[in-house]
Amino acid sequence: MKFNRRARLDAGQVVDRRGARVPGGKAAIGAGGGLVGLVVMVALVLLGGSGDQVLFDPGAGQYYDASGQGWSRDLSEECRTGADAEEREDCRIVGIVNSVQRYWTDEMAERGDRYVEAPTQLFTSATVSACGRASSSTGPFYCPADRTVYMDLSFFDVLTRPPFDAEGGPFAQAYVVAHEYGHHVQQQLGALAGGRDRGASSVSVRIELQADCYAGVWASNAVATGFVTEITEEDVRVGLDAAAAVGDDRIQEATAGRADPETFSHGTSAQRQEWFLEGYRSGDPDRCDTFSGPI
Repeated sequence: MKFNRRARLDAGQVVDRRGARVPGGKAAIGAGGGLVGLVVMVALVLLGGSGDQVLFDPGAGQYYDASGQGWSRDLSEECRTGADAEEREDCRIVGIVNSVQRYWTDEMAERGDRYVEAPTQLFTSATVSACGRASSSTGPFYCPADRTVYMDLSFFDVLTRPPFDAEGGPFAQAYVVAHEYGHHVQQQLGALAGGRDRGASSVSVRIELQADCYAGVWASNAVATGFVTEITEEDVRVGLDAAAAVGDDRIQEATAGRADPETFSHGTSAQRQEWFLEGYRSGDPDRCDTFSGPI
């Protein structure tokens, strides 16, 4: 994946709160808050995250630096152009977010609808969203309650280690970001309701596979957004490798020695690859109907 080095980045779409601390309590996923993500709920248990459900306390939802003041860092000085996205990981995330949101803005406008942009928040170790507290082990996630994507960039290193063992790299990161924004699109379209069940054919799995398909749709149209100049077949292969790495069956087999389809929440490796490819090859969101028929 190559960026248009002259493209102007909008760093305002990414809130950088890396290094800020979350006061009080231990990091735990607010499952009742309805957050969704690439591996959330699976990684929480298998990668050492807490199983407690500590829901969001509006009075404690402020981020602090060492002095106890509200804090975030402005990336606009470091992440100005596509050339910066080629050189820095955080600027790469900015470029990917810009491209994904440009695509959905244009796509929904063509359909007579309006896409509402969502920020991505970068954090370190732990964070608090309107869906609850979460740690790095939760993995990247989207919180429908505050319409924000959250990620600790260290996840991309975790993705290359057991139980995932993905190759990693820039397009693996792009797949993850595009998947999370797929959930934001679902939120706007009303497709996130009822996604708390489990099982091979559950609504939860169908939601996640549709987000994978939407990620593929963006990849198919990324060059047209003006931020990306090239998506190669090698990039697609890396994206498929990342999709396979976060399959329910692969993670469960690597950690528990067997896969239990009754507990699936995200889909198998093969399904995640299949639906990403469906989106990529068609370039059409209408081909991402995972809710009708078998998956």
